[in-house]
Amino acid sequence: MLFAYVLIVIVIGSVLFHFVSPWSATPLASNWQSMDDTLTITLVVTALFFVVINFFVAYTLLRYRHREGSRAAYEPENRKLERWLIGITSIGIALLLAPGLLVYAKYVNAPGDAIVLEILGQQWQWYYRFPGTDSKLGLTDARFVSAANPFGLNPGDPAGQDDLLIAGTEVHLPLNKPVKVLLRSHDVLHDFFVPPFRARMNIVPGQVSTFWFTPTVIGRYEAMCAQLCGIGHPNMRGHVVVEDDARFQAWLKAQSTFAVTLASASRPVGASPSTGADNQVAQGQALSQSRGCAACHTADGSARVGPTWKGLYGTPRLLADGSTVLADEDYLRRSIVEPQAQVVKGFPPIMPPASLGNEEVAALLAYIQSLGGATSAAPAPAAGQKAQQ
Repeated sequence: MLFAYVLIVIVIGSVLFHFVSPWSATPLASNWQSMDDTLTITLVVTALFFVVINFFVAYTLLRYRHREGSRAAYEPENRKLERWLIGITSIGIALLLAPGLLVYAKYVNAPGDAIVLEILGQQWQWYYRFPGTDSKLGLTDARFVSAANPFGLNPGDPAGQDDLLIAGTEVHLPLNKPVKVLLRSHDVLHDFFVPPFRARMNIVPGQVSTFWFTPTVIGRYEAMCAQLCGIGHPNMRGHVVVEDDARFQAWLKAQSTFAVTLASASRPVGASPSTGADNQVAQGQALSQSRGCAACHTADGSARVGPTWKGLYGTPRLLADGSTVLADEDYLRRSIVEPQAQVVKGFPPIMPPASLGNEEVAALLAYIQSLGGATSAAPAPAAGQKAQQ
């Protein structure tokens, strides 16, 4: 008896909570109203089954509760009831699956005039690439992946020389123009998701996923990873800026091509056109954002999954094996390219090796040094102590 009343209260409370709930979906900013409609159909169908099944259970508990002198009738088969259950269940499944299948078929078949945007996921950052003036993306191969070439573009492919590589975590898109998104992963399962677009797709290592959408509202939207991709997952974020076509074209023209990026990467250390320590620090700060360093290391002293960079340079570091090492240039350089060699105590050994060129490492070191540290040389590690190998 009591359980029947509890079921009734739970059902009524759940339905009321849905209508008075303060939570709601973010405002739609793309063409995928059909996504919202499909979710609404799913919610209605599952809610109907939830209410009917639980009310039926409550009814049977009350109607056929135990009474003195009563005996239950044994009925091993009831073909009429079975036909009703099969029919109703089939209709419910069809209502759930059919709209989703129709929407998904449109979701992965982009219009012929769609702009192509490739997104590459890597713990814990996003890379973006647009085709150049030839409207073709260059060929890629894992053999060519490097710090200057995260997409693995084939340097010998003419179609890839004018590809536009976006520095940083922010990408721009034109208003009211369809965008075909190609997705790849360097390491683990990722998922590029911008909630107001209702558009997302799992990114599986070793394959190219695709979907498309049309931005319909100007604004700056946060992008995130919707799969648990590691301890730095919450910080794997970026932004998508939707703007009119004129501003988008101006922004696109300001981006570097693959050919320019290769030429910059091959320039000897110290031969950069940028001069002065301030320029190198600014470059290092930009790299910390574009390469995903800021996902784990802060510049303000706050704690994350990695040690903060504030006040780091020139200070002693206690390692996981109990030894101490000075955070000088050699230590920091090795920590960037071989992060598992000397693990700081209290932090998990999760940092992947960074594929950076000499000029990029030098810029990061300049940025870390600019964040403060010891003003004089710290004492050397104690005798008999050695760094973890």
